[in-house]
Amino acid sequence: MRRNENAMTSRRKFIQNSLFAGGVFLASGMTSFAAAPEKGYSKKDISSFAKRLKPLGRILELEGYYVWGTSPIVAPDGKIHVFFSRWDAKKGMGGWIKGSEIAHAVADQPEGPYSDIETILAPRGDGYFDGTTCHNPHIQLVDDKYCLFYIGNSNKKTDTKRIGLATSDSLNGPWKRSDKPLLDVGKSGSWDDHCTSNPAFLKHPNGQYWLYYKSWNTEEYVHPVDLTIRGNRKYGLAIAEKLEGPYVKYSGNPILDYSKLGNNRQLEDGNVFMENGRFYMLARDMGRFDHEVGIILESKDGIHWSEPKISYFGYSHYLQQPSAPSNLKKYGRFERPQILMQNGHPTHLFVATQGGKYMTSSAFVFEVK
Repeated sequence: MRRNENAMTSRRKFIQNSLFAGGVFLASGMTSFAAAPEKGYSKKDISSFAKRLKPLGRILELEGYYVWGTSPIVAPDGKIHVFFSRWDAKKGMGGWIKGSEIAHAVADQPEGPYSDIETILAPRGDGYFDGTTCHNPHIQLVDDKYCLFYIGNSNKKTDTKRIGLATSDSLNGPWKRSDKPLLDVGKSGSWDDHCTSNPAFLKHPNGQYWLYYKSWNTEEYVHPVDLTIRGNRKYGLAIAEKLEGPYVKYSGNPILDYSKLGNNRQLEDGNVFMENGRFYMLARDMGRFDHEVGIILESKDGIHWSEPKISYFGYSHYLQQPSAPSNLKKYGRFERPQILMQNGHPTHLFVATQGGKYMTSSAFVFEVK
């Protein structure tokens, strides 16, 4: 299915006007949107990454769809390819787990406009781990092969969420996906016995293949301490000697666990990248600061992580938008951060956010200065 996305000149003008109205200008003339604390955030809690962000605006506002989880990559010809989740707007926000598909689009620049939109992975039906949904794509070029990590489920529920892998020699496909998950759950009673989800991948400098994943415990999910957020999301690491696996879970898992801090603090949507020999993880905050900001962590070895700092703020920190409709409960925050890397450095941040032209959800792009 192909559909062209029109360039939104008026929207760009609105964004530019909003930047001048709400930005904080430094003496150098560079705009900083995290130069001063707000909502009680301390200056020490705001990362240098947050101060590098410049909002460019929404992309992939598709009529009739919710769009979520957009992962970008640069093609050899310099074009920007994105892989994203979408589902029928009639299913509401909860449709992600009941019939999401993964689509592909192309643009000349990260902020779009995007065209040549087509579905590349759809639920395969009974008998497959991704039988009822395909979601949360994460694209990487590994060993001269394009690798699309994603999650699927087989019963429209969270307890069958599993990480899968599709590969191709070209960003335009065709894509070959395995019939079995790349990573399965832990033994009953373990911290990760419920699902394997939200994959983040990197090829380690030592040549190993590192797969980060989110999970939680089924008992905590079925009998939650916090009825508003069932279970406590933690992050683990699995390592393989070959891309296709087998992936062996790190003995010290979970490598990120905020549950001991109380109040059901946790994190999700981890995206890991390396810059100047150090590891970084961007994630959605779930209680360390609040539920509106993103966080960033730093590591020397990719296993032991620093205390989090704020990586980005909520939507209203950067731009204005209409009041929240009653059906969009995540309105005003950014989720599922994904980094566009170019020449070893992050140049753009892609996130998902509710609202937009059709009051569903779309992707949003920041430039990383």
